[in-house]
Amino acid sequence: MDNNAYLLRCTSTGQGLLIDAANEAGRLVELIGDTPVGIIVTTHRHADHWQALPEVQTRTGAVVVAHPADADELPVRVGRRAEHGEVLTFGDCAVSLIHLRGHTPGSLAVLYDAGGRLAGAPHVFTGDSLFPGGVGKTNSPADFTSLITDVTERLFDRLPDETWVYPGHGDDTTLGAERPHLGEWRARGW
Repeated sequence: MDNNAYLLRCTSTGQGLLIDAANEAGRLVELIGDTPVGIIVTTHRHADHWQALPEVQTRTGAVVVAHPADADELPVRVGRRAEHGEVLTFGDCAVSLIHLRGHTPGSLAVLYDAGGRLAGAPHVFTGDSLFPGGVGKTNSPADFTSLITDVTERLFDRLPDETWVYPGHGDDTTLGAERPHLGEWRARGW
């Protein structure tokens, strides 16, 4: 399904955090190599974002993190049910979690901005909630309204245009490249 998985690594300690053990467990284990991964964040409950999770979690011994609204749908025990605004640390690094309701009830984005001290642009890993060209798929007008509102308020209203966006499928983008189209997305209603 052409999913993306992301490995974040603390340069000072070597500790790692994996976002979405989507598929191809062997390939993910190879990517991880000797990086001690202590946390695996699953952005949402859809199977194309966790097919490799049981094997990768077993191989790494990592704690699986998911939002409570999606946690029971995963094929492994979720060690930490995380809410909006919670911070996860790995080595000397930290990421914060952003709950983006709509694609699924418990969709999470992962923000790395060094607590606002990042010299470069922030980085946000959005799962299936935001892509180049629009927000992710929703199943009802209410879900769409929820998702477009959360993406607008919790990402676009809070983060600068230079913020890199890494979706669960396909290419990356920036908030600045996508910001001019928010009105179109809302009008389009998908």
